[in-house]
Amino acid sequence: MRRRLIQSTLAVVLVVIAVFGVSLVIVETRTISNSAQERVDSEALRLASIVDSRILAAENVNASALRNPVSKDQYAVIRLPGQAPIEIGTKPQGDVIHATQQGEEGETVTVQEPRSAVTREVGRTLLIIGLVALLAVVAAVLLAIRQANKLSSPLTDLAETAERLGSGDPRPRHKRYGVPELDRVADVLDASAERIGRMLTAERRLAADASHQLRTPLTALSMRLEEITLTDDPDIVKEEANVALTQVERLTDVVERLLTNSRDPRTGSAVTFDLDEVIQQQLAEWRPAYRSAGRAIVSSGKRHLQAVGTPGAVAQVLAALIENSLMHGGGTVALRTRVTGNQAVVEVTDEGPGVPADLGARIFERTISGRNSTGIGLAVARDLAEADGGRLELLQAQPPVFGLFLSRTPPARKTAEDRPTVR
Repeated sequence: MRRRLIQSTLAVVLVVIAVFGVSLVIVETRTISNSAQERVDSEALRLASIVDSRILAAENVNASALRNPVSKDQYAVIRLPGQAPIEIGTKPQGDVIHATQQGEEGETVTVQEPRSAVTREVGRTLLIIGLVALLAVVAAVLLAIRQANKLSSPLTDLAETAERLGSGDPRPRHKRYGVPELDRVADVLDASAERIGRMLTAERRLAADASHQLRTPLTALSMRLEEITLTDDPDIVKEEANVALTQVERLTDVVERLLTNSRDPRTGSAVTFDLDEVIQQQLAEWRPAYRSAGRAIVSSGKRHLQAVGTPGAVAQVLAALIENSLMHGGGTVALRTRVTGNQAVVEVTDEGPGVPADLGARIFERTISGRNSTGIGLAVARDLAEADGGRLELLQAQPPVFGLFLSRTPPARKTAEDRPTVR
């Protein structure tokens, strides 16, 4: 592209120089020739006037008296009636420019000038025109190179950006070039890079969240299935199978919830549900794990609370808090329910050392963990809580107290009057 731009610009300049240069050469050549002819005519007329004045004044008309008025490149012949011709200067050889003037006293004055003088002047003019044309070509080449670089370099950058996008590097460059069309392409590529980056982040986040959230339920389900294979009592098999089916339903709800949050974290399916039922379900599911660790998990506080949210999401938030206490806490884990204003609050606390002072509010950030864990659980729990209009907070660091705040009032449904009118 750079070579084509230079070639096209140079071709245009050469055409312009050829058209105007040839015209200028023709005009200048004619002007110089006409000027030389006028100069010879003027010299012949001037000599004729001098000869007339000397004849009228009865002065001698000879070569010595008339030599000074004649230019050194000119040759003059004066013919007087009844006298020999008077020659002034050196007679030129070859082609000449001449002019003849008839005087009032009957004399004839002829002035000649070699055409080589005109040729030299035309040559000097052509040299000047050629130098100007050469400078114009050089300037055009430099400008063409500059313009080609200005256009081709951005295209090269944009091609590299597109190649990086194709290779999985979605970082936008935010580089502009001062050319509206190229800047428009750069805007589109940067916007595409940001969208691809968000999509890749959402996919990685979904994979990490799914791995973290499904790990514990799948482990519990495996334990249930192992217990079924190890017993022959139909009642125990039936009981464990029902529990396993419940866990499968919860797994399905977890997967759907994760997929929903990966598309739009603000999308929720909040309903009014019995908070006690979700808490008791979590207690029953986690007691075996706590019993194996030599610890206990209990609940207290206000009963028969109705909360607004997605039961599966609330269960996942509580499961993340309970698992966090099992891994990082100590002693008995307590789930306390209370009411504050129009909100139902579930507090999860344990007797462990609590959250380190250097973590503080960063405990809910991804990859932030006090020990060798993924640091994903609390971040996912916070996202799940906020999806249905609730919130998850660290109320106290030592001993640790996490609070899950849920609304007790269903969200108002939009009526026909509340919906925006499409015009």
